[in-house]
Amino acid sequence: MSTDSSDSPDADPSESFVQDTGDDGPQIEFYGGRGMSAFPIAFFIVWAIAQTALWRISDTGGLVVGILVGLILGMFFARGDWKHYANTIFEGMTQPVAVTAIVAWIWAGMFAQVLQDGGFVDGLVWFADVGGIGATLFPAVTFILAALFTTGIGTGYGAAIAFVTLFFPAGLLLGADPVLLFGAILSGAIFGDNLAPVSDTTIVSAVTQDSDIGGVVASRFKYVIVAAVIAFAGYLVAGQYMTGLDIGGGAQQLLVEESDPIGLVHLISMGVVIGAAVAGRHIVEAISWGIVVAVISSLTLNLMTVGDIVTFNAPADAPFAEPLEFLPFLTIVDDPNAVSVSGSLIEGAAGFFELAILVLLIIAAAQIMIRGGAFQAILDWSIENLATNVRNAELTMVGSAALINAVITINTAAEVAIGPYISKIGERFNLNGYRRANILDAQTAALGYIFPWSGGVLAGYTAMQELPGNYDWFDTGMLVTPIDVVPFVFQGWLLVAVFVVAALTGFGREYIIDRESEEVARI
Repeated sequence: MSTDSSDSPDADPSESFVQDTGDDGPQIEFYGGRGMSAFPIAFFIVWAIAQTALWRISDTGGLVVGILVGLILGMFFARGDWKHYANTIFEGMTQPVAVTAIVAWIWAGMFAQVLQDGGFVDGLVWFADVGGIGATLFPAVTFILAALFTTGIGTGYGAAIAFVTLFFPAGLLLGADPVLLFGAILSGAIFGDNLAPVSDTTIVSAVTQDSDIGGVVASRFKYVIVAAVIAFAGYLVAGQYMTGLDIGGGAQQLLVEESDPIGLVHLISMGVVIGAAVAGRHIVEAISWGIVVAVISSLTLNLMTVGDIVTFNAPADAPFAEPLEFLPFLTIVDDPNAVSVSGSLIEGAAGFFELAILVLLIIAAAQIMIRGGAFQAILDWSIENLATNVRNAELTMVGSAALINAVITINTAAEVAIGPYISKIGERFNLNGYRRANILDAQTAALGYIFPWSGGVLAGYTAMQELPGNYDWFDTGMLVTPIDVVPFVFQGWLLVAVFVVAALTGFGREYIIDRESEEVARI
């Protein structure tokens, strides 16, 4: 995930979550001790596993109910006045890191929907068909393109949404396996989220470890590229053996033949987004420019109408409805149930409202765990019992970052919460800030796109759920259940494995005396 905080020069991203979780707020006592403060989030994880893994129901609304029930039941274990418990829920839901993720999802959703309705998928299918990029190669190529796109814009969540919306249906038309293709998209998002200088995870990992962003990016490239090379090879090999879906027999070939290269004009829109982000523009500004360019291109080339972008469906008895019916964005409808606002912009944004609620509630449950002491207890135990030498210390850093990311499903929030403890463990053994930052970011960037209930996976899956309504040939049986994609997020698993090996062998290990960080970049 990413945002650019250049509009707040003195802001320290670590303050947005860490400082709010210390001793400056009310602490909550629980019957059964500090561990019971983890009940709401633990209940949610069990619910999520049962819903997604055991019953194969990947419904965001069901997950929302799960976290709500967990929060309600957790209240009964709280000692004393429940007001502190309730206020902590609000405290967690107002964390800037959660709002940042939601804003990125909504803007990326609008951008992807405009490109989709403007024929970009047709252009991709045409290009892949003409270029000979068939089912076997498409997942591997998608991984590379998603990695480059995410590195440019810095938001893995936004890239997952865009590539699921645009590349996923194109890949299915060409015969690629949907599970492998979804895994390739998530892997590309991990690559860029981990490496991009403008990514939130990059920035937070550097700042919490008192390191400069440039040095962190340069020092982590060797780890990222090792995982990426193996992941790319994995998608090439898996593409040989994993077959795609049969989309209506001859209908699939007909759809490919009817694809239109004009949709590739939207490559300009994607280039504008990347260029603006690389130039240091805020991600909201960068994507907004992409939307503007996409709309202008679509209208100019007659790929879309104004009504396709936004339409007001008004009842006939509405004041000034008939006199203004000539407007291209106003339609009079007779059916009361048809009264609505529709179009690419609202459809692109609305698909993520349910997910936004889920994320806010998860962060609230994590805040209760922090205020109640379970978070501190876990970290204290790991520091005292596991980090007994430098090798074990690094393994502890890998494991604790992974564990917290399983609980706090927004990777930036998890990183901000665990960052000070990674620093504490690393400094005990004089580990360089670059090394600490790289261990921290690799786990949060990777696992934020692996767990079925994590933000990156749910963002991509939420975008996928909109596809059946956009294509006549796309049915719900083509959706990839988040639990199914877990083994195929190659970049994520390999990145974790690289750092386990690095901890065991000492590969890339640097101490404070080896190299000092530059002055910490404040963004």
